[in-house]
Parts: sequence; C-alpha cells; structure tokens
Amino acid sequence: MCGIVGYIGKNNALPKLIKGLKRLEYRGYDSAGIAYFKNKEIILKKSVGRIANLEEKINLQDESFIGIGHTRWATHGKVVEENSHPHQVGNITLVHNGIIENYLPLKKELQEKGYSFKSETDTEVACAYLDYLLEKNKKMPFTEILKQAANTFIGSFAFVILVKGIDNQLFVLKRESPLVIGIGNKEFYVASDFQAYLEETKEYFILEDNDICQIENNALHLYREGKEIPYKTNILEDNISSPSLNNNKHYMLKEIKEQSVLISKWNKIYLEKGKELPDITKYKRIDIIACGTAYHAGLIGKYLIEKNTDFEVNVYVASEYRYQKVHLNKESLVIAISQSGETADTLSCVKLAKKNNAKTLGIINVYNSSIARICDEVIYTNAGIEVSVASTKAYTSQIYILSLLAQEFSQQKIDKNTYTTLPQKVEKLIEKDYTKIGRQLITKKDVFFLGRRIDYISMLEGSLKLKEITYIHSEAFPAGELKHGPISLIEEKTPVISLITDKTTALKTISNIKEVKARGAYVILIIKEGIVPTLDKTIYDEIITLPPSDDYTMPIISIIPLQLIAYYTALLKGVDIDKPRNLAKSVTVE
Repeated sequence: MCGIVGYIGKNNALPKLIKGLKRLEYRGYDSAGIAYFKNKEIILKKSVGRIANLEEKINLQDESFIGIGHTRWATHGKVVEENSHPHQVGNITLVHNGIIENYLPLKKELQEKGYSFKSETDTEVACAYLDYLLEKNKKMPFTEILKQAANTFIGSFAFVILVKGIDNQLFVLKRESPLVIGIGNKEFYVASDFQAYLEETKEYFILEDNDICQIENNALHLYREGKEIPYKTNILEDNISSPSLNNNKHYMLKEIKEQSVLISKWNKIYLEKGKELPDITKYKRIDIIACGTAYHAGLIGKYLIEKNTDFEVNVYVASEYRYQKVHLNKESLVIAISQSGETADTLSCVKLAKKNNAKTLGIINVYNSSIARICDEVIYTNAGIEVSVASTKAYTSQIYILSLLAQEFSQQKIDKNTYTTLPQKVEKLIEKDYTKIGRQLITKKDVFFLGRRIDYISMLEGSLKLKEITYIHSEAFPAGELKHGPISLIEEKTPVISLITDKTTALKTISNIKEVKARGAYVILIIKEGIVPTLDKTIYDEIITLPPSDDYTMPIISIIPLQLIAYYTALLKGVDIDKPRNLAKSVTVE
C-alpha cells in the first residue's frame, strides 16, 4: 500500500525513480508521481492511473541527480491528480506513507496563518507545516525542523523530502511506516520496500521510529534522539531476488505453480536438515493474530493444534485484537502471521503483547521486516518474493509451518512420507484444467462456498481469493448453517462450491449439497478420493478429486483448486489479476 522511492547520487535520477516505482506496483496504487531538482528548481510530475501514464509526462533524459517518487493508494480524498504525491507547499516537496491523525487541527491552524490547500489530503497539511516551520526558523538546520515536526505530528509517517534552496540533499523522517535505505557507490536509494532497488545494491539499513536522515550523494547522516549516530548496514539475503514472470502470463499463476517446488524446499530445510522450530509447548495461552489470508492460515493452525491436543488456541483479526482487553502475561505466546512483516494492525498487536509481558513469535516471509525485528523469535517462511496482491504461496508456506508446530505441540512423530509426496500431489492439481468452471462463474453475481470443520476454513480462503481478483461476490458458510438463512439465497444455477476432506462430516456435507442441488444450484464438488464408499453423481455438476493425505497437509492440497478456480475465472473476465482494484499488497496503515 503506497510506495516510496528516492535517489541521490552520480547517475540520472529519473530512470531510477520510474524503475523503482514499477518494482513497487504490486503494493497497489491509484496514482503516481515524481519530483526532482533541475537548475535549482523542483520539477513536479504526477498522474492518475498506472505509472505508464506518468511516464508519458516525463522526459527520462531530463538530467537530475536527486529526486523522489510515490505510488498512492487513496486514504484521504478521491483519486485525482491534486491528491496524488508528491505534494509541494512553498519550499517543501515531499512524499508520504502513513496517516497524520491530527491533520485537521493543523490544517485549521495553518489556514489562519494564510496557507491555502489544493488537496483533501493529510500529506499536504504535513508539507505546509514543514514549510511554516522552515519560514519561522530560517537559520535552524532542517534536521532540527524535522525533529520539531515529529513532536507535533500524531500518527504514522514515512517522509522523503526535497527542500528548495538545499538542492544537493534528501531528507528522511520515519515513524511506524517502513523505510529502508540502500547504499551504492556514492549513491543512496530510499524506499518503502527492498524490492524497489534489488538490482542496484544489496547493502542497506532500516530506519527506526523517529529516525531523521540527511543524505548527500557521498554521505549519509543519521540522527536518533537528537544526536548523530553511526549506522550499521546489512546485506540482503541470497534468496531475495528480482521477480520474473518466467513465461507466465501473471505473477499469480507463477506463484501458484511455485508451490510444489517450495514444498520440496521446505521439506529439505525442516525434514532433511532438521531445522528446529521454537518450543511453543511451554506456554499456557497462545493467541494467533493476523489479517486476511494470514488470518485464515491462523485458523488452520488453531484447528490442527486443538484437534491433536487438549490445548486451546485463540485466533484474532489483528485490527480488532488491538482494541480489546487482552489476557496476557509472561506465560502467554502471541503468534503474529504476516507475509510482508509490515502489516500495521498486526505490528501494533505485537507491541501490545510485549507491553503485557507476553512472548512473541513471528511467522513472516520478508527478512528484517518490522514485525520480524520486534518479535522475540521469528520463523521465516522462505516463500520468496510474492508479487501478486492475492496471496497464494505465502499462504501455503504459513500452513506448512503451522502444521509442523501443531505436530510438535502434540508431540507426534512427523510422518515424513506425507510431506515428501506432497509436491507431486500439488503438481498434479496445478496441471488440471479449470477453465470450464471459470466459464460457469464469469457471468454470476454470487458464488457460495460450503465446508465443515477444517474444510470451512479452507473455503473462507477460497472465497476470499475469488472476490479479490474477479470482483464476484462470494461467501463461505459452514455447510450446517445453510438452513439457518443462507439457503434462501440459492436460485437456479447459483454456483455452490463445496469441499469435503473430513471423513467424520462427509455424509452430512453431502446431505447439505443435496439441499442446494434440489433448489437448482450449480454444484462444483471438491472431494478427497475415497472419502465416501459411493458418490451420487446427480448431486454435482463438476467434480475435482483430491489425492488422499492427512489433516496436516490436506489444507495445502485442497487450496490449490480454489486458487486456480479464482485465477482462471479472473483470466476469462479479463481483469487485472495481479493488481486488483482497491487492494494493496502490504497494508501499512490502519
């Protein structure tokens, strides 16, 4: 959600800014813009829509050695050019991720001082406030002005700033919203995400909250708590590489296909080499916190632990958990699940847990991300870069880790054969043709997903995938709840997708399927091989048979058809699969 890039160095900034913004497209955005110095003036270019629209306004040969860029995902104000970044007021031009919560009183104060505003954004107010402080304190170093502003602004922010009159420096101010700085050969890259400059440098450092940076083309000054301090750089992990489509039409399809290869990789790490997992058996309470797809993975983890032990696990949506009364102490463990490691609500929950003396464990995909850095322990899922906004391989990696933790918790010996045969089972499901099902769904307004027990959880994720990328309304229900209201929505040819992998409830779910079929539903049945002795072929219109497996790996197997049904439906609809409207990959504001 929103992407920031900045560059200062010996090369032309414009191509680097555009290239960096393109690498951040996966985060989701609705407008884009850049600003750069030319002949001591700040040139501003921005456009609504894709970065291609912005490129049409820019001469990439227009030489500049310092600039900033931004992809905006609307929070304050409509998707119009006036609301897009960078914003410029007086001598200040900046880009911003985050939310300034006290912008309205600041705006009123600034209007009384003679400032007027072109946009509806909190960012323009922050820009004007910095300009006001600069005018008021002309002899004060700009880093001190940033310190004053940080003490005034309430909320989260990552600012990268150009100042007219200081045309050889970039300034940075950060709180809560992530920012990293890459170090090249007499050049520096600022970004909200590693991916913006992967091909330029592997050396970087991550800013802490309230850090201020003053960057020249051959020097960087880091200020923390009012004092300049040395900075320590890191080297990007070898498994972080520039994403490539590899002859796939979309990143989502590429990432779905990668799942079988990744399972083999995880098997090697955890089963062959025996990489140890943290001991979670010593805690008296476990809370899992997550958002969206990661929340569904957390529900799978809860199911697997509770089914195989007498231990209770709680799973919470992070955006709700942070506002409720928590019952945590030093005997509690809070497990935070996040692909990006930057999810704002989940990060706040981890901070809340630590304030209550609970131990924290992160299940994270991105190395050195904010949640990973703050957690007491971290399990990296090693899924590699996930570009498509709709998560697939990150989800299966989370389930894989949770399944191992569940077995460790129950002190069961891991059946390695279940895992070693998993890549082949997944591969066979990936190779199936799902276009016929997609054709049945593309004209529908509603699709319903049914399942019981762990299958219901998988259907929550299947429904989310479909609505994310096809814009078809879908809902998942526990199959037994049909008669308590949802069945009234079933009409002739209403698509109903049902999943059956649980033997104890298989016949009951089949009974529910018969009920919707009797009311004209178009039934797509996804069923584990051999789960019922005989299957009445009249109860379904399409069937997908899943290879047998145990509880620990079946959620990985069963999600594959659901991911591909969503993908091929979206493909047939002709929508933007990797960048669905209104969605962001990394939700860094509440």
